[in-house]
Amino acid sequence: MGKKEGASYGQPDRAVSPAVAGADPPVPLSPGRPGIQAADGTPFSCVSVKKEKPSDPVEWTVMDVVDYFTEAGFAEQASAFQEQEIDGKSLLLMQRTDVLTGLSIRLGPALKIYEYHIKVLQQSHFEEDEVDSFLG
Repeated sequence: MGKKEGASYGQPDRAVSPAVAGADPPVPLSPGRPGIQAADGTPFSCVSVKKEKPSDPVEWTVMDVVDYFTEAGFAEQASAFQEQEIDGKSLLLMQRTDVLTGLSIRLGPALKIYEYHIKVLQQSHFEEDEVDSFLG
């Protein structure tokens, strides 16, 4: 059981890569470069990155509002916000009657949407504004 010539104990029998040997570091490839793919095979240039919804409802787009209600369990009713072009600013201005009659959605979901979501968003938003104006 002799030692194989050229190999050392504890080291694999392979050539040293240029990066390890102190050569120039590898150049990263740009995401849009042809031939580079995500794990699922999709070219990086085609991979969509989901934008995170801003924490302040005033900054929400119509699609952020739709996503909010879809994630809250009101996917069927969320389309009404899109049809009426309700963005975050509009959402915070909505009154109970706007939700119950202006969106053409069933009464049960409309009440829940207003009481448990819109009203809560309004209260937290306007309380923050009052504190900011008081401290400012």
